[in-house]
Amino acid sequence: MNNSELDKKLKAAREPALPEAYQAAFPQTVLASLRSTPWKPSPPRRTGLPRLAWGLATAACVVLAFSIGHWRGHVEAAAPASVLANARLIRETMTLFPNQVRAIVQDEHGLKLVLADQPDVPNSTPLYVKICDGKTCSSLVTFSGQEIQIAGQKLTVLADASGGIILEGNKFVWSSTARNYALQGLKIEARPL
Repeated sequence: MNNSELDKKLKAAREPALPEAYQAAFPQTVLASLRSTPWKPSPPRRTGLPRLAWGLATAACVVLAFSIGHWRGHVEAAAPASVLANARLIRETMTLFPNQVRAIVQDEHGLKLVLADQPDVPNSTPLYVKICDGKTCSSLVTFSGQEIQIAGQKLTVLADASGGIILEGNKFVWSSTARNYALQGLKIEARPL
């Protein structure tokens, strides 16, 4: 039987005739039946599946946490510059946020991404800067012309035509070619990546 034959058969069928007394009494009959039988929720069926699922999920979380901690320990044991000197990390970050990456900073608090509000950061060679002020060191990858906050200083990072890097701040000037310091106690390393 195809759709058109079924359609014809349904249109030819007549509605069953029910007595009017039955139709009028039907709602009261249903209500009386519902009232006479109290509703009792059926007890939930207990299976071992939820416990097994929770156990497996907990085990997976423990394994994942251990793996992340183990991997992070290897990353932190490596030289701090190795994370920021990773060209792939820089390239993928710049691809995710085109013309918005102002700096990628690594300090005692971890790795931090500094983005511009608008995609107006010029596309240029990434510059690596590391500043140590005694006990703590901060490293970053940024671009020429960017103003950044590092080691308690607000600095502008500039690249000169000869491949040198200049850091300029309030009462502070440093050049990778001249090696002059305005603030004592800082060790600075800078190079293009």
